[in-house]
Amino acid sequence: MTTAPLILPLITNGAAVQADAKAAMLCAHCGAPSQGAAYCCSGCAGAHALIKGLGLEQYYKLRDKILPAGAAPVEAADEAVTDWREFAETFAEGRQRLTVLVGAMHCAACLWLIEQALRTQPGVTAARLSGATKRLVIEWQGAPEAASQLVAVVTRLGYRCLPVTAEAIEQQGLAVERELLRAMGVAGFAAANIMLLSVSVWSGHGGEMTPGTRDLFHAVSALIAIPAIAYAGRPFFRSAVQTLRQGRSNMDVPISIGVILAVLVSVAEFLRSGPHAYFDAAITLLFFLLVGRYLDTRARGFAHRTAERLLAWTSRPVAVQTPEGIAHRPAQRVALGETVLVAAGERIGVDGVVLQGQSAVDASLLTGESLPQPVGPGVQVHAGAVNIDAPLSLRVTAVGSATLVGEMTRLMEAAEQGRSRFVRLAESVARWYAPVVHVTALLSFLGWMLIGDADWRSALLIAAAVLIITCPCALALAVPVVQVVASSRLMRNGILMKSATALERAAAIDMVVFDKTGTLTLGRPRLVAPDATGEKLLPLAAALAARSRHPLCRALLAACPDAPQRTDAMELPGQGMQAGAYRLGHARFVGAMVEAQDGCSELWFSGPDIAPYRFAFRDDLRSDAAEVIARLKDAGIEPVILSGDHANAVARVADVLGITRWQAGIDPRGKADAVSAFKATGHHVLMVGDGLNDAVALAVADASLSPSSGLDIAQNAADAVFQGERLGAVLEFLAVARRNRRLSLQNLGLALGYNMFAVPLAIAGLVTPLIAAIAMSSSSLIVVLNALRLDFGKRKEAAS
Repeated sequence: MTTAPLILPLITNGAAVQADAKAAMLCAHCGAPSQGAAYCCSGCAGAHALIKGLGLEQYYKLRDKILPAGAAPVEAADEAVTDWREFAETFAEGRQRLTVLVGAMHCAACLWLIEQALRTQPGVTAARLSGATKRLVIEWQGAPEAASQLVAVVTRLGYRCLPVTAEAIEQQGLAVERELLRAMGVAGFAAANIMLLSVSVWSGHGGEMTPGTRDLFHAVSALIAIPAIAYAGRPFFRSAVQTLRQGRSNMDVPISIGVILAVLVSVAEFLRSGPHAYFDAAITLLFFLLVGRYLDTRARGFAHRTAERLLAWTSRPVAVQTPEGIAHRPAQRVALGETVLVAAGERIGVDGVVLQGQSAVDASLLTGESLPQPVGPGVQVHAGAVNIDAPLSLRVTAVGSATLVGEMTRLMEAAEQGRSRFVRLAESVARWYAPVVHVTALLSFLGWMLIGDADWRSALLIAAAVLIITCPCALALAVPVVQVVASSRLMRNGILMKSATALERAAAIDMVVFDKTGTLTLGRPRLVAPDATGEKLLPLAAALAARSRHPLCRALLAACPDAPQRTDAMELPGQGMQAGAYRLGHARFVGAMVEAQDGCSELWFSGPDIAPYRFAFRDDLRSDAAEVIARLKDAGIEPVILSGDHANAVARVADVLGITRWQAGIDPRGKADAVSAFKATGHHVLMVGDGLNDAVALAVADASLSPSSGLDIAQNAADAVFQGERLGAVLEFLAVARRNRRLSLQNLGLALGYNMFAVPLAIAGLVTPLIAAIAMSSSSLIVVLNALRLDFGKRKEAAS
């Protein structure tokens, strides 16, 4: 796939290109200063040649419509990986797939260029680049070795490519958050200092302050505010410009116009030694809005990064058995039908069928079953499970994104995208609010100029007052400030909020779906008090259990920690422990034929002249589980159990708690389907779960909670995480969500009511920009004080 022929078409028209670029003193590719040359660097020269050779000159026209003049669309490529074939995945016969993260992508023109450049390459069947996630998926017909050549096409265009690893995903996801955090810090620092100067100016309006001193304070405020606003306002200014280029308007447009106009009017007032300047209002508005934007961005990033890290998890090297010996390759480079060896204690990296070996696997991440499952020849195992006892030999049936873990990742991503339909009510109001504000300010300016016989400066001040007094600060804060107060209250009660829209969605909940193990229960098996016979046999059984890592053996040993360890005890994979004639394990292993129906987990013990004896184990319910279920019912909220455990164990828990609707033995997809079915019948569902098998259902539900004892994947997929061993967090979460909705609607009403009262006064010229700024700040203060009622008011314990 040589690129030499691609450069030839450039030679014929190279003189014209160089002449034009030299005359403009700008790079022909990126538009940066080029010191009189055609290109600023060799990288841009190569990128321009490639684009021209591929016949994609339309990129420059598209880019110039989107990016401001002189803005470089790309940056120098940094080839971090030299051999990309190790990251390619064979997903069908002769077909390969490669997923990479693309850096330095600025706009839709970059996306179009990368996709079109790849689609011109031989063998490429698909090239999809997400502008939101910066993830590029390339599919082609041919050998994996073509991966490096295809990535080279992207890097020669000037874009950096990185493999999809947990570290790269984390870096990419945190980049936007760091930018907002820096902007918020700059705005907060500037606002605090300018406010000190403004208080001095306000207190000196009585006559004690001379005009010279006032002008000095205004000058210092301008020196602080202008660069701070230029830096901290970039997220809003970029959004406003992009929206206006598309012929639309959003909340960022009036914010940007109001801030910029306040600064311009303030500068004009300062230059004419006027008494009023409004730098404080502009920078303070930016600070509060950046706080909300940062919290929102941070919350939205969790689920996506979690899903990506989960998919990267299946890329670990695995041991492949070949005719030449054992070869270690990334999991996605293993062909279907090949044989993979999994050592004891190793996490399985592929989906496969056991060919040789007897062992037990911990599949709790995938199935929710709390106990290790025995496996042998012919049994299907999945990536993500841990091989506990003995080595296994697997025939590969799926790798990479085709595994069960990969399917769960796609489901989580689809569910997360579906959540974007939940738009804050404030943003819905802003759809008509923004254009009304603009038109009102413009009509005020024209009205005073044409009808009121005012000069342009006075008319501009009135228009500025209208924009400032209607600047959607209170409206923008109306919902986020309530969410911040609600999140603070929840945090003090051990509940960590992770989604900016969760409380709004949770306010309508009428059904709570619980996982069993680790959610309704503590997830720690405990030996049920044995009878007299069991008391005598316990030390003997515990002596065998001391040599095992099985959770039930650990629980048995905890009941008799002083039992001497039998050094001759051996663990038989998938069966149990044996020392001489003594056995501890499954019922069939010790010769027992009794099948208990009490819902307890069990270990059987036998020995010389010892009939098989059953040790029963129970996973204790959380201390307040029954009380929480009763209060949910009193509030008209239906509790449901969806569990991967055995039916007997689930039935026992459901009977104790009084839950009539439950399902047992359900897999991760089944849980998600069940939650979707509940939603389809009109229910608003809160999912509470702690395992990877709950992650998809957590993402599909209207709102979700996970205990802090749960797995990271479940916590990241959930909207909130609660601490401790009590389920009362569910009641607190629902109670705060409903109060949050009431106060949010009240705040929206206050913000809109304020505008209905204040705007006519501003249009009539009865409000100066200074009074407008004070009124705007007052409306924001009222909104904040009303939101604080959520924290200071009486805290209800029931979700009613």
